[in-house]
Amino acid sequence: MTSLHASERIAPPSKLLALSELPRALAELGSLPWFGALLMSAPRGDGHPVLVLPGFVTTDASTTLLRRYLELLGYSPYAWELGRNLGPKAIGREGEKLIDRLDAIYAETGRKVSIIGWSLGGVMARQVARRRPDKVRQVISLGSPFTGDPRATNVMRAYETLTGQRMSDEHTQAQLRESRQKPPVPSTAIYTKADGIVAWQNCCEPEDATTDNIEVYGSHCGLGVNASVLYAIADRLAQPEGAWQPFERKGLMAWMYPSSGHVH
Repeated sequence: MTSLHASERIAPPSKLLALSELPRALAELGSLPWFGALLMSAPRGDGHPVLVLPGFVTTDASTTLLRRYLELLGYSPYAWELGRNLGPKAIGREGEKLIDRLDAIYAETGRKVSIIGWSLGGVMARQVARRRPDKVRQVISLGSPFTGDPRATNVMRAYETLTGQRMSDEHTQAQLRESRQKPPVPSTAIYTKADGIVAWQNCCEPEDATTDNIEVYGSHCGLGVNASVLYAIADRLAQPEGAWQPFERKGLMAWMYPSSGHVH
């Protein structure tokens, strides 16, 4: 938050990490064929609907591969269909357009919807879950900066310019305060300490019986095409409704994931 003392402020990722984002993301995408067998052996759930939200300035095109993978696992994936993610310009000041999208999917399927949000999309997913907890099954965020100092990012100026939303606005500050609190549904934050866009410390869920954090190796821009992220998403979606459990990091999982759970 902007009210943090200087000693508590988290710095944005280094410029080196930011500059290396694109080549690292391309490497993650290129390595997917090597993990094909593992990904198709991932846990499978009950085929419930899943709404996938893109990150800042991106569109549904960025989540095509992720949604295709979910379809192969038997789920009913839905794009957000709100164009380019420009914050309030895309979803409305109170997120009403995204809420309408969720309501429509729920009405069509008659089932609670899991929401996956990449970066800014994850922040939005948590907000929507607060407004419609009766229609959201769980939230999974990918590199989403929903806690801490919003200035701890390398796209702060671009965000304010393109969205028209100022971090100092009273309405924005109220949303940020709300964002720090755990959602009213099971929520998992997937993040990487090598994130070159946002400070990873701001991407972790607060400790609770229905929250979890999963650290992966990779870049921010590659989270949606990263094999370990895709497998972790499959594992989370396979949790039975009403019987959610934290991620089990054991065996091969201990090699793929540097850490999971809550840091004390």
